[in-house]
Amino acid sequence: MQSHEIDYKIIGEDIQIVEIELDQNETVIAEAGAMVYMHDGIQFETKMGDGSQANSGFMGMLKQVGSRLLTGESLFMTHFTNRGYPRSKVAFAAPYPGTILPIDLAQMQGNTLIAQKDSFLCAALGTKISIHFNRKLGSGIFGGEGFILEKLQGDGLAFIHAGGVVIEKYLNNESLRVDTGCVVAFEPSIQFDIQQAGGLRSMMFGGEGLFLATLRGTGRVWLQSMPISKLVEALAPYGRNSNKEGGSILGGLGNLLDGD
Repeated sequence: MQSHEIDYKIIGEDIQIVEIELDQNETVIAEAGAMVYMHDGIQFETKMGDGSQANSGFMGMLKQVGSRLLTGESLFMTHFTNRGYPRSKVAFAAPYPGTILPIDLAQMQGNTLIAQKDSFLCAALGTKISIHFNRKLGSGIFGGEGFILEKLQGDGLAFIHAGGVVIEKYLNNESLRVDTGCVVAFEPSIQFDIQQAGGLRSMMFGGEGLFLATLRGTGRVWLQSMPISKLVEALAPYGRNSNKEGGSILGGLGNLLDGD
């Protein structure tokens, strides 16, 4: 294997943690700030890039940095290595409630997974993380979440996170229409496009948005029930600066009782 071979355990139900167990000199890479805890023997170093092409030189490093900027991620990734003990552990958590999904890239078509930007959490050293441009004009103009995607390549374990429950579906030369924000990842054999949701009335009053993502082909796709955009929208009325009448059974009387 080119990637380090790591063991893991996923802890929790709604707000999950992935605990990675490393043999001596094994390394896992992660997004900056994702670490929750680490045991004795784990050392970490912040680097530019994923470390998959250590000998790529300055231009290769510059290309990786540019990719990170386009996806809106931090320029730096943290490399955690077991330097002391025969086996030691480090754990990572997603930035919002949901599900952590382990992906064995060796089992993916072409050892590749296409994922929504911001979904990557951590992976075995040797995993290459780059950008994937969707060439469909519709997704570029209207897709929002679906124009610039992340490409994960390798033959080891990678972990992505999603909001809410994750649903895995296998398409056999089929099409699937999905809310644009609910697409988490798919194999490279799947074509991804954005299409109009329906007639004018449905688009304006249906509550499903103006456009839907269309996944077409043969391969696996992963969907999420609660993308972060929907979570933020659902919680917005309960913000500290919002009008309390909307969330109180007593309405204005409730405000008086609260001292407002």
